[in-house]
Amino acid sequence: MNILKKSFYLILCLYSTINIAQERFLIKNVTLFNGEKIIPNTSILIQDDKILKIGNNISKVTTIIDGTGKFLMPAMINAHVHAWSSVSLKQAAQSGVLNVLDMHGVEPMQKQMKSTNDSTNYARYYVAGYAATAPEGHGTQFGFPLPTLKEPKDAVSFVQGRVNAGVDYIKIIVEPWKPTISHETAKALIDEAHKHHKKAVVHVSRVEDGYQVLKNNADGLVHIWDDAPITEERLQELSKNKDFFVIPTLLTITKIKRLYIKKTEDEFKTFDKFLINEVKRLYNAGITILAGTDPPNANINYGTDLFKELELLSQASLPNIEILKAATANTADRFGLENIGYIKEGFKADLVLLDKNPIEDIKHISSINTVWKAGQKVQLK
Repeated sequence: MNILKKSFYLILCLYSTINIAQERFLIKNVTLFNGEKIIPNTSILIQDDKILKIGNNISKVTTIIDGTGKFLMPAMINAHVHAWSSVSLKQAAQSGVLNVLDMHGVEPMQKQMKSTNDSTNYARYYVAGYAATAPEGHGTQFGFPLPTLKEPKDAVSFVQGRVNAGVDYIKIIVEPWKPTISHETAKALIDEAHKHHKKAVVHVSRVEDGYQVLKNNADGLVHIWDDAPITEERLQELSKNKDFFVIPTLLTITKIKRLYIKKTEDEFKTFDKFLINEVKRLYNAGITILAGTDPPNANINYGTDLFKELELLSQASLPNIEILKAATANTADRFGLENIGYIKEGFKADLVLLDKNPIEDIKHISSINTVWKAGQKVQLK
């Protein structure tokens, strides 16, 4: 019996050693975007779920992946989604989008969906829970009950409810095409969110509302306004006095307008140019731009349609490296997402290996070769 125990122990040790070896690999001679800059012809050592070392003096590695001619970047983040099932999270992961930020949904369902966060083939799921809106306001039309606000004093209980539900940030809706909360109530929500150390992000569609909520210290806008350009005076005022980000969702806005508004194609093209120019003005003023697509609105998917948003940001004259930051490091920084968005020693080994360089052409973002989540290969289509 003692011999059998020893044999079993030796087999277990051998299996464990093999397993550890399989979880340690090197990507060699690759062009690296680490979330901040481009590093040509370098190597990255992955151990278990983390990035262990970056550089060219790495030895004693059995598994080596040749990255010659390829491009390695952090896994992407979609900063604006509405996910209704884990199928959406799987679709995102297959496209190298390993983190998604939900901006309004059913809290009990979201809690269940978060159970896949540690699963290799699903994107990590961050949530706002129920968005803050007025009775019969935007967000109430989707068929599920949610708490609403009538006046500023309601902000305390609303935010506390979201904190109790374990949300990652607070989403606020100021949308006048339906009944909407006042700016006083929006400010009370922003202030209350900050008391709980939560980011407060706001849905707007009008430039006046965008200006007011940013003056009231919103951390960011989850859409860009689409009714009129912001004045240069107000843009400069905000850029000098406030620190905020904008998730333009250009793909969503342009698609939705075509679905619900009757205009000629020339009129739509003029509208598209207006939106692109507003993003360009924001970027030139030093405002942080983040990438998000707002699926499933306008039948936008959770994966590859993010690439289309990046192409639209390119049309707004953002440099390609800044576009990559918009889909990785900048979003991680602005939402306080720990150990993701960068390729740095000690960070999660969330990686996307591309066959072509998106710095040369942003459309190369679709040339996905391999995706790793926490050091494990994601099953692609």
